[in-house]
Amino acid sequence: MTAMATTESGYGSPRNWTFLTNHGHVLLAIARNPTARLRDVAHEVGVTERAAHAIVADLEAGGYLSRTRVGRRNEYTINPAGRFRHPAEADQEVGALLALFTELPTASDAAGTGTTAGSPAPTSTTEASPAPTSTTAASPTEAGASGTSGAGGASTGKPSGGNE
Repeated sequence: MTAMATTESGYGSPRNWTFLTNHGHVLLAIARNPTARLRDVAHEVGVTERAAHAIVADLEAGGYLSRTRVGRRNEYTINPAGRFRHPAEADQEVGALLALFTELPTASDAAGTGTTAGSPAPTSTTEASPAPTSTTAASPTEAGASGTSGAGGASTGKPSGGNE
């Protein structure tokens, strides 16, 4: 994980912030590394393992990914056709964000209508419909209780709000 940029606030103390929320970072981390355990995703994003599990539950409830049990692991299927939650971006698909930061195809790429100038060709393709892309991460039981941290896993130094 790289260091976050800091901004001097009007009150003389530095503030850490990023353009993407933790939800966006978790979705990207799962898309980038399909075999990552949620413990590894949490470390990459800079949140606790407990927070990563809560974020995945939010993303699943919102229809951005689905979870299928495969043995002792969970397999996650990302829905690139999901829309951003904020009204200002509600007309955009999250697949465009995933394509910007990964080599995954967008739903419009799968339909043959989208272009991404200057981006590398996808490593896997989806035929005809905005079918979800499958990725895998560890299940809550596989991750174990040893990876949780104090304070209920809420304090990470990063802002956790936002609905993307």
